[in-house]
This record gives sequence, structure tokens and C-alpha cells, in this order.
Amino acid sequence: MPQGTVKSFDPTKGTAVVLDDSLAEHPVDREAFAASGLRELRLGQRVRFELSADGDQQRVTNLNIVSL
Repeated sequence: MPQGTVKSFDPTKGTAVVLDDSLAEHPVDREAFAASGLRELRLGQRVRFELSADGDQQRVTNLNIVSL
């Protein structure tokens, strides 16, 4: 499971962007965030995530906190 850092989080929309260790950005949509069971994310927070192909893009499907 790749790891990365929370680059942005919009609590109103329940969306985020995760920056992986190779500096690629991965959007986290409302459904993936809701499925994670998390209530919020902090900028700079380390996370583990799973990706699935969505056309030409990969999207986050599972998100777990590595550090608080």
C-alpha cells in the first residue's frame, strides 16, 4: 500500500488531495473519504492508500492514517 502526505482537505466537501512519495497527486473523492471512516484530515498528515484505475487516472479507494 503506497504512502503519502495530505496536501489539501476540504471538510465541507469531504474531498482531499494526497501527494505520494514520488510527488504524484491523487484526488480523494467524497466516497473514498466516507468509506475510510475518518472524520477529518490534517495538512501534512501521513496516510496509506490504495489506488484503482479510473480511465486514464488512478483514484484513491482506501485511505488509512499512518501518523496523527
